[in-house]
Amino acid sequence: MRILAITNQKGGSGKTTTAVNLAAALGEKGRRVLLVDLDPQASATAWLGVKDAGRGIYDVFTNNKTIESITLNTSNTGVDVAPASAWLVGVEKALSGEVGTETLLKRAIGKLKNYDYVILDCPPSLGLLTINALTAARELLIPVEAHVLALAGLAQLLETMEKVKERLNPTLAIAGILACRVDHRTRHAQDIEEQLRKRFGRQVYAATIRENVRLAEAPSFGQAILQYDSNSSGAADYRALATLVIKQEKTSKIAS
Repeated sequence: MRILAITNQKGGSGKTTTAVNLAAALGEKGRRVLLVDLDPQASATAWLGVKDAGRGIYDVFTNNKTIESITLNTSNTGVDVAPASAWLVGVEKALSGEVGTETLLKRAIGKLKNYDYVILDCPPSLGLLTINALTAARELLIPVEAHVLALAGLAQLLETMEKVKERLNPTLAIAGILACRVDHRTRHAQDIEEQLRKRFGRQVYAATIRENVRLAEAPSFGQAILQYDSNSSGAADYRALATLVIKQEKTSKIAS
């Protein structure tokens, strides 16, 4: 079971877009996927068509519920969701003073069976929920917007990753860096992608996520892009990414 945290401390990076649509593309290719929504905004939960999630993953952190007990099916083949809710805003306060809160999610995921992938959609901030995700994950998938300011955010994230490796999760690795919202018609986007590949080499996925109107429309209809417009460039891009992620299964030392 591969546990992928999709994270970037900068908002607008394509984090939730990638979590939802990669999950759908992996499900389409025959993998069993659980998407765990850790963002109090619950965007991934809503995107997958869930309208009433109750308290969702909050109860796993605060009331000792299992992930299975709060997991819901989605309309996407092979994809389940552990939903988020606005209750997550208060999770740090609810757990204040308790010991071992950084490993709550890791322990809960350790009880899971029957999934090939667990995808963690992290909030765009460095708090208890993100630390739990980085502690539970075996790999990071980092979406980066094709914009110069996004590179500074990436540097901060990599610093955070190193601290987590040192203190909580020494085997944490980078699955890949994904260039998102790329408009190949602009020189700026081309330059940013070139800088990413020059600095990080093979850690940057060959697939990119192009700027796409249909992809931006899909969440309003509660559908992954593969459902909303299967023939769009957004669907093609996430299918290409899923193919690369699956190819990593054979070589990843942490896919077990």
